[in-house]
Amino acid sequence: MMMSYGMFVFGLSTAAYQELQRQTTWRHASQSRVNARPTHQFLGPGDDTIRLTGQLLPMFTGGQQNLDMLRALADQGKAWPLIEGTGTYYGMFAITDLQERKSEFFRDGAAKQIDFDLKLTRIDEGRTELLGVLESSALRALTGALA
Repeated sequence: MMMSYGMFVFGLSTAAYQELQRQTTWRHASQSRVNARPTHQFLGPGDDTIRLTGQLLPMFTGGQQNLDMLRALADQGKAWPLIEGTGTYYGMFAITDLQERKSEFFRDGAAKQIDFDLKLTRIDEGRTELLGVLESSALRALTGALA
C-alpha cells in the first residue's frame, strides 16, 4: 500500500503514482502605509493541496476502473482521510481535479497506457457536512472482506 484515500488504496494493483507534490500556503493581508512599506498581518493557513501523478498499464497494473472509482468518490463532493503507507496522516482531503491521458491503443480502442494527474485539496475538518461517511452497504462489504 502506497497510500489510502478513504477506502481507496493506491498501489500497483489499483493506481500507483510515480510522483507526489504537496503545496501549502499561508495567508498574509497587506495594508498600504504613507511613506513606508506596507504592513502585513498573518491571517492563518491557506490551501493545502496534493497532486499525485502516475501511469497505469492495464495489462500489468490497475486500469480505467480505478480512475472511475476515484471519480465516483469525487462526485460525492466529500472529504476522506489521506494516509500514507508509512502511517503519515495528511488530513481530510477532497478530490478537486482528475485528468487522464490515454495512449497506445488495442484494436478495440482500449488503452495500453493511461497517465493520470489527481489533485486533492485539504478540507477544514470542522466542516462535518463535507466529511465522507461509509454507508452501511460499504461497511458490510468491508467487514466481509476482512473476515
